[in-house]
Amino acid sequence: MKAEDIRTKTQDQLTDDLASLKKEQFNLRFQKAIGQLEKTARVRQVRKDIARIKTIAAEKSAAKKA
Repeated sequence: MKAEDIRTKTQDQLTDDLASLKKEQFNLRFQKAIGQLEKTARVRQVRKDIARIKTIAAEKSAAKKA
């Protein structure tokens, strides 16, 4: 997920994306714990996508207040 794509989304869409990524992160952690995780790089990618969404959501929130 690129930052450009995230910036075009509304706050509600960002919230939905964040929720789905959190669910995926949980599932990946669970798979890792039981030894079924095949794509280990996906864990890092999901974590970075969550950070991107949170950062851009905070920027939009700050811009709205100012």
